[in-house]
Amino acid sequence: MIAILIFFVLHWYLSLFAQTFFHHRYSAHRAFTMSKGWENFFFVYSYIMQGSSYMSPRVYGILHRMHHAYTDTELDPHSPSFDKSLLKMMWRTSYTYVMIKKNKVQVEERFSKNTPEYNWLDRWGNTWYSRILWSAAYTWFYIAFAPSAWWYLLIPVHILMGPIHGMIINWFAHKYGEVNFETDNTSKNLFKVDLLMLGEGYHNNHHKFPSRGNFAAKRGEFDPVYPIIVLFNKLKIIRLNTAPA
Repeated sequence: MIAILIFFVLHWYLSLFAQTFFHHRYSAHRAFTMSKGWENFFFVYSYIMQGSSYMSPRVYGILHRMHHAYTDTELDPHSPSFDKSLLKMMWRTSYTYVMIKKNKVQVEERFSKNTPEYNWLDRWGNTWYSRILWSAAYTWFYIAFAPSAWWYLLIPVHILMGPIHGMIINWFAHKYGEVNFETDNTSKNLFKVDLLMLGEGYHNNHHKFPSRGNFAAKRGEFDPVYPIIVLFNKLKIIRLNTAPA
């Protein structure tokens, strides 16, 4: 049982770190810069940690920039204001993702500019072969270490880890929570201290200051990823930008 719990917690947070650090704060918002070598390193890290739910950092960056440009309108790739159920929102997001990945829609330069690319890894990571292999690896681990079959109910969470992370923010953080700052959209902060989503739950803060590396904004809030960003900056892994007020 201990092995299963450790595996689940590690997969949750290491996968989420790839999404918030590399896909979101770097690819979509360029809160910091990094060399091509480190960019490729975090591409590989993202592929390994996201596994069966691997998302292209390039396509994610495009989708998220569209979300900020069109928040809560019919052009928003994921909005509870226009998708009346959670499943409909996730389906529309997935469809838009695939269309962009396959270059079947024209993307404005402002959405695609400076998004990172690692073409062969992106192609492989988005194949069904890759997703099935990772799903089989998760299943094998549970067969080997789960004390009973009830634990197998967690396997779908591993397989759909990335979409589940996105669902929590894109649906619930536009419906429930508190508002620190007035914006022209429905973004809200889900948590006062966001340990569950590594700072992603400060969605209202983020919509107010999208290019900030630190998603916490007021006293009592804590973004667990920001100290890591500061450390990476000191180690010269990244170069942290100073966001305009």
